[in-house]
Amino acid sequence: MSGPHDQQSHNVHAFEHPGLGRKRARSTPKGRQIEPRALQEIAELLGDRPRRRDLLIEHLHLIQDRWHQISAAHLAALADEMKLSFAEVFETATFYAHFDIVKEGEPDLPPLTVRVCDSLTCAMFGAEDLLESLTSAVGPSVRVVRAPCVGLCDQAPVAEVGHHFIHAATTQGVLAAIEAGDTHPHMADYIDYDAYRTGGGYALLDSLRSGERSIDSILSLLDDSGLRGLGGAGFPTGRKWRAVRGEPGPRLMAVNGDEGEPGTFKDRHYLNTDPHRFLEGTLVGAHVVEASDVYIYLRDEYPLAREILTRELAKLPSGGPTIHLRRGAGAYICGEESSLLESLEGKRGLPRHKPPFPFQVGLFGQPTLINNIETLYWIRDIVEKGTGWWSSQGRNGRTGLRSYSVSGRVKSPGVKLAPAGVTIRELIEEFCGGMQEGHRFRAYLPGGASGGILPAAMDDIPLDFGTLEKHGCFIGSAAVVVLSDQDDMRGAALNLMRFFEDESCGQCTPCRVGTQKAVMLMQRPVWNRELLGELSQAMRDASICGLGQAAANPLTCVMRYFPEEFMTRDAAE
Repeated sequence: MSGPHDQQSHNVHAFEHPGLGRKRARSTPKGRQIEPRALQEIAELLGDRPRRRDLLIEHLHLIQDRWHQISAAHLAALADEMKLSFAEVFETATFYAHFDIVKEGEPDLPPLTVRVCDSLTCAMFGAEDLLESLTSAVGPSVRVVRAPCVGLCDQAPVAEVGHHFIHAATTQGVLAAIEAGDTHPHMADYIDYDAYRTGGGYALLDSLRSGERSIDSILSLLDDSGLRGLGGAGFPTGRKWRAVRGEPGPRLMAVNGDEGEPGTFKDRHYLNTDPHRFLEGTLVGAHVVEASDVYIYLRDEYPLAREILTRELAKLPSGGPTIHLRRGAGAYICGEESSLLESLEGKRGLPRHKPPFPFQVGLFGQPTLINNIETLYWIRDIVEKGTGWWSSQGRNGRTGLRSYSVSGRVKSPGVKLAPAGVTIRELIEEFCGGMQEGHRFRAYLPGGASGGILPAAMDDIPLDFGTLEKHGCFIGSAAVVVLSDQDDMRGAALNLMRFFEDESCGQCTPCRVGTQKAVMLMQRPVWNRELLGELSQAMRDASICGLGQAAANPLTCVMRYFPEEFMTRDAAE
């Protein structure tokens, strides 16, 4: 039953009175209104930058960096400036964790944000206590929030003050950085352009461009070396380059620098120490597939690497492809290659259905070569030193070198360059100085958050592609987290499942709902292992991409390999 005047009906039909036949003027214009001041601020901020859709995320970063938040007024102004609907801009901005959206009527956020990593290794070293202590210690001008893995697992626990990372963070150390205004990344020593050139750098690229060295010779060397993608999938590099080269042009290249797997930090190490070795490999790949443009997608948690790359890219001589450095915004899913492409196009990082595959229909619909940073890093060495050098490096029947990101209960964590196929026992004893004092080796993650968990008794498995799958695990990006007798296996699995729940893009139900239900079941004192097993299988079978398919690996491994974790609790039930 309507009210005396049925105001909604008046607005819809817009008649003052049925008998008058004259429409009443609207009191306000239709649609969301643009604030003139906000529009002016956005126009001045963007300056003469292009307003293309693929630059939407870059422009959102400009707003976030300038005001430390993104207001509804600025979102609306940006949409107007880029000739996009407000809904398009809003759905993209809210997808990424590093964009702090302030809705209409909400108070502004504090000017400084402190992020405390709560992923597995940091959690093992007291991240929860650090988070609680900081939350109560800071003033109203500082916001303290949780953050997923920031790629500094060997320095756990880690806090980020603005864009400055505090290693082995303590409450006092973080408060001191806040007091000093220390919010920017600290530049480290690295091999710059001149030093790299002096050491023979870019000679390979020059010989390729001059015709002295043929493209076929490069492809043959890659085939013979057996180099595989080192971002996790392990696809043969030579075969991938040939596949892209075989597609009709124009072609593009995308570099996956979104190293978000908890426990992984090898790409950060190479970017921060020897960036031109990776850049030369990138330019060689672009030349081989004749890519006109190269897009380097770098995770936002690596501000130092971004500063180094920005500085060094400007030093490269003219000629060759155009290189675009693009910035992620805190979305683990964008490490998946098709999600990365969507993000590069300025959209939400939702995985694409395959086929077609990116080498056929990739970035902007063009055939696209996608490689990981470490894969490209090794191109120069393999060509200059020969395939015999690379293949002779393996151990236990494997070939090549691997950069193992090792964290956890070892004396010397960090990036360990070791023979492919080294066992966990060899890795700990020969490369990490053994276990920390007072800790006994109990378990390990061979391939990061999604690679599963194995007991110390299974310490003789070569850590390489194809050796772990029969045990319900995989090597992935070679992120090794070592746990001891002082760590809770069920708690570790729950920490990892919470990460996947937070990072699920939400596109498919098995992953979106499955991770949520798994966390709920795993929080109970007694696990319903039969139900958790069925849920894990459903996620594995029906999820669109690798996130949902592999999210339950740590869970199923704990139920399979650590029965002692359940005996006391089950008996109590």
